[in-house]
Amino acid sequence: MSLKNLLPGRLGFGTAPLGNMFRAIPDDEARATVEAAWDQGIRYYDTAPFYGAGLAEERLGQVLADKPRDSYVLSTKVGRVILDEIETDVPDFGEKGGLFEHGNPNKILHEWTADATERSIEGSLKRLGVDRLDIVWVHDIAQDFHGDAWIQKFEEARTGAFRVLSRLRDEGVIKAWGLGVNKTEPIELTLALDEPQPDGFLLAGRYTLLDHEHALQRLLPMAQEQGVEMVVGGPYSSGILAGGSHFEYQQAPPEIIEKVSRLKALAEKHGIGIKAAALQFSLAHPVTAAVIPGATRPSRIAEDLAALNETVPAAFWHDLRAANLVSPAAPLPDAA
Repeated sequence: MSLKNLLPGRLGFGTAPLGNMFRAIPDDEARATVEAAWDQGIRYYDTAPFYGAGLAEERLGQVLADKPRDSYVLSTKVGRVILDEIETDVPDFGEKGGLFEHGNPNKILHEWTADATERSIEGSLKRLGVDRLDIVWVHDIAQDFHGDAWIQKFEEARTGAFRVLSRLRDEGVIKAWGLGVNKTEPIELTLALDEPQPDGFLLAGRYTLLDHEHALQRLLPMAQEQGVEMVVGGPYSSGILAGGSHFEYQQAPPEIIEKVSRLKALAEKHGIGIKAAALQFSLAHPVTAAVIPGATRPSRIAEDLAALNETVPAAFWHDLRAANLVSPAAPLPDAA
C-alpha cells in the first residue's frame, strides 16, 4: 500500500523521546505531550520496543487507549524483544551509547528471526494496548548498531522478519511494512532483492537539511523508480536544527555547529524559522510521505505544526542553493 494513501497527513509524531532518550521525562509530561499531539490533529504515531525498553510504547498506549482505533495510524518496529528479566550489565547500543539509559531496566533481545519477529509484535500489542498495527518497520539492521556484522543481521532479517511481515501484509493483518534505519545501505540492498518488496521505509537523520547528499545518490532514485515511499525520521538531526545541542545522538561537532549557524543566519535574513526550513525541506522530495519529529513537551507540537504551515519565501530556497548549503540534486519547494 502507498504510504501517502495510508498516512493521515504529512506530519506525524515520533516517540523515541518518550523512551527517556537523553533524559528522564516525568510520566505526566510525556502524557501531556501525546495528548497535545492528538488535540492538534496529529493522527500518525510511530514507536518501537527499543525506545526505553518498551517505555515509549507503554506511554503512547496509555493515551491511545481511549481513542477510536480506526481514527489513527500506528507503526512500531521489530528486531528487539523486551524480556521480563532486569538488565544488570551496561547494554551495548553500538554508536548510540547510553541513548536510553533512563528507560525501563528490562533486558533486550536483539534478534530479527521469524520467531523473534512474532514475539516482538505480540509484546508491542500488549504494551500499546491495541489489537492491531498498521505499519511494522524492521529496526536498525545497519552499521551504526552492528559495525561490519550488519550484513549478517540483514540476512537474519531477510529470511526472518521480511518474510513474516510480507505474510502478515498479504493476510491483511498489517497494512504495510518496511525498514526503519539510520543508514541508507540496508534499504538499497532490500530494494535490489528479487523478493516481496517493502511498501516504504523510515529513514532517520539521513534526509535532513544537514545530511542528505548520500541518500540522494542511490537510495532515493531507486525508491522513486520502484514507487516505494519514505517517512523521514529525525528531521531536526537529533535536535540541533530545533535549538538543541545533539547531532547524530551525540554532542554536535564544531563543523555541524558552524553549518547550523549559517542556516540560521539565512533563515533569519528571510524572516523564517529554522524548523520551518528543516521540515519543508524534508517534505519536498517526491518520495517523502511524512515527517515524524519527536517531542517531549506539549509546546513542541504547536511549534512543529506552525513550522509545517509557515510560508517560506522562494528567495530563501534560492539563497540556500546559491550558498551551497544543500545538494544541487535536492528537490526544493518552489522548484528553487
